[in-house]
Amino acid sequence: MSIVISKAMKHPLNVIIYDCCYVRMKNNPSQQIIRQWFKKNNWNPFPFQEQLWNAFRNGKSGLLNAPTGSGKTYAVWIPILEQWIREHPNNWQTEEPQGMQVLWLTPIRALAKDTEQALVKLCTDLGMNWEIARRTGDTSSSIKQKIDRKPPACLITTPESLHILISRNNHEKQFRNLKAVIVDEWHELLSSKRGVLAELGLARLRAVSPHVQVWGISATIGNMEQSLEVLTPGVHESKREMIVSKMDKKLEIKTVLPDKVETFSWAGHIGIRLIKNILPIIDKSKTTLLFTNTRAQAEIWYQQLLTAEPDLAGQIALHHGSLEPQLRTWVEDAIHAGKLKLVVSTSSLDLGVDFSPVETVIQVGSPKGVARFLQRAGRSGHQPGATSRIYFIPTHAMEIIESAALQSAIQRGFMEERIPYEKPLDVLVQYLCTLAVGNGFFPEDAYSEVKTTYAFRNLSKTEWDWMLQFLTNGGSALKKYDDYNRVTIDENNCYVMRDRKKSMRHRMSIGTITADPHLKVKFLSGGFIGTVEESFISKLSPGDTLLFAGRYLEFVRLKELTVYVRKSKKTKGAVSRWMGGRMQLSTQLSEMIRLKIEEANQGILDSVEMKAVKPLLDFQQERSALPAHNQLLIEKFKSREGWHVCFYPVEGRMVHEGMAALMGYRISKIKPISFTFAMNDYGFELLSSDEPPIEEALETGLFSTIDLADDIGKSINAAEMGRRHFREIARISGLVFQGFPGNKIRAKHLQSSSALLFDVFMKHDEGNLLLEQTMQEIMSFQLEINRLRSVLERVNQHEIMFKQPERATPFAFPIMVDRLRSKLTSEKLEDRIKRMTIQLQKN
Repeated sequence: MSIVISKAMKHPLNVIIYDCCYVRMKNNPSQQIIRQWFKKNNWNPFPFQEQLWNAFRNGKSGLLNAPTGSGKTYAVWIPILEQWIREHPNNWQTEEPQGMQVLWLTPIRALAKDTEQALVKLCTDLGMNWEIARRTGDTSSSIKQKIDRKPPACLITTPESLHILISRNNHEKQFRNLKAVIVDEWHELLSSKRGVLAELGLARLRAVSPHVQVWGISATIGNMEQSLEVLTPGVHESKREMIVSKMDKKLEIKTVLPDKVETFSWAGHIGIRLIKNILPIIDKSKTTLLFTNTRAQAEIWYQQLLTAEPDLAGQIALHHGSLEPQLRTWVEDAIHAGKLKLVVSTSSLDLGVDFSPVETVIQVGSPKGVARFLQRAGRSGHQPGATSRIYFIPTHAMEIIESAALQSAIQRGFMEERIPYEKPLDVLVQYLCTLAVGNGFFPEDAYSEVKTTYAFRNLSKTEWDWMLQFLTNGGSALKKYDDYNRVTIDENNCYVMRDRKKSMRHRMSIGTITADPHLKVKFLSGGFIGTVEESFISKLSPGDTLLFAGRYLEFVRLKELTVYVRKSKKTKGAVSRWMGGRMQLSTQLSEMIRLKIEEANQGILDSVEMKAVKPLLDFQQERSALPAHNQLLIEKFKSREGWHVCFYPVEGRMVHEGMAALMGYRISKIKPISFTFAMNDYGFELLSSDEPPIEEALETGLFSTIDLADDIGKSINAAEMGRRHFREIARISGLVFQGFPGNKIRAKHLQSSSALLFDVFMKHDEGNLLLEQTMQEIMSFQLEINRLRSVLERVNQHEIMFKQPERATPFAFPIMVDRLRSKLTSEKLEDRIKRMTIQLQKN
């Protein structure tokens, strides 16, 4: 299926959209130099690029929204260089900038390297004496020291590295000449605590260099106006601009369908049965990127592809965030050079990276969102006017419907919004410690500066005063413990962190990415391979085989937090696993899936995907029903396991988790009963040994929004959920320390320490704002209470289809499999699913 993606025509007045006609530059010397460079490369500037250049010349900040591969990098880089040429008409090539002129923020390390190459190319072509450097977690200590001694003209870095620089007492000197800050892939940062780090960093840079211009770059974002406001808070309307390109982007989407949908798995697989179908696709393409949603899945696919096609040896590579940096760099360089036929990757390569040789992208499993799918598709055809080509590999039958829904959503211009964080106090605690480690801060100045950010615009003086007290004495519960008295007040009322040990611990803890502690993996003979999480290794015994970095390895021993391995001749073993939440099904995609099911109910099968999945839908209709868009299907049936009640809101796993707990609680108020919960992206199941009074519950307001927050709180173990979630907040706020390199603290110790602090605060410091934040985040992000409320409001306006089939239906089966996944130990899940599927189809 070929789709042309066009930008929507309706926008607020401050959004400027440009057609693809060519607009000539003005005839002045600096612009003539740029025009000659374009002519030399046989290019013409796009109108959106020229409009941004004009906006930059007029001192504006703003947000650029344009398709992937359309020239966004040069759109923001050229006006910076052109300004330098204009201000130095006689020596713009020989003059070396004094101090840092540009800071380029990027969310991932692979993108930092790619960006550096693009910026260096233009400076080299123009003969400009600009030094460009990057500073990320992979940068060597010697290069970091060089950057500190003599800042480059342009520094490419991450939000975390920016805050490390801010923690230096010379950061104001480093940034005082700053002219521009570019925030790449702004949508990726926006709805995370890393985005809040970026906001705070920008506020500091604006305070140091008041005239700095800030530009964000994004290709996929729904709430553009809000995104611009978060990026440029407080900037007058006349000094900011949003530029949206109207360039059409050609996109070819094809779903790789199984030979027989009737025998295709309904659940429980990762798609490897379709490997034989995609080998011809790989063979026809110069370079293919195959994306998976998890690192464990990438490891499995890499091995399975090599097994299925041994000739790929030497032409296939693996890329994910846990592999050692040198290997990742080698893979990225090899893609650029066109030396690889296939790269199996996670999200480590899906943001803005320009790999020209990539002709084809393969997406394994649903990406759960329109924006993510488009972002990955854009890794192919990454040039203006080129076609992006992506193949969708369903891992089970329901994902065939998701593919059809994705394509419909793209055709209709649906795009997910990225909702920014508001008042994450753990990030603010960390930031104030960062300021205290550097030059220190004066409360009134810092409060005014922090309030300029979107995230903390509503921070009250009472909350601020609590923060200051928490920093200086740990609050009422911890004031007697020196470790938590991190900041002191000097004679000038400046808040500083003078303790060398505390300062060093803080610098090593800067950032908001929290995960299970990682252990280094090394060969016995020497050689670093990467990192794996402690929780995975703790389940292995010496002699066990594991699959890691695309190789089968034998676990030898764990010594001093290093995992020692050697190559294994065995071809089976545990797949290394890393913590990471399942991707949530977006609201936009949920809506389209429900619409596709309704259309099927009406006999509308307008795509090859929906025609292919017709036997499954017919079976569902025969055994139960296919709900319309304004109906909610509920099924109740009995099996040897007990009574099953299945609901199908199609709103995503997290929402269904909250709904399952809520429904179970409300039913139990009618009749004392215990439930086992299971859920997936399409629905959830309540399983009990006794028949639940579902009809009575429906008549008494099962889906009511009255007392929703109170009922949710009673339906879950809020204290235990809070205790687990508080570990992240404790880590970010510096209450627990993960350890020094080579001497990391074990996960169970971190969890016990944070749980102890949680219990202490609950008993002795009920006014602790970090506790309040913990419960707010559980409700907002883990249980998605706002989305849950909107779902209940929608359901209350819909017809309830209550069916009582004799046995499980195709819609119920995948949910039951998810429950079995956590129970089965002696029998392979795949074998159990196969047997259940055969039984279900026979019956």
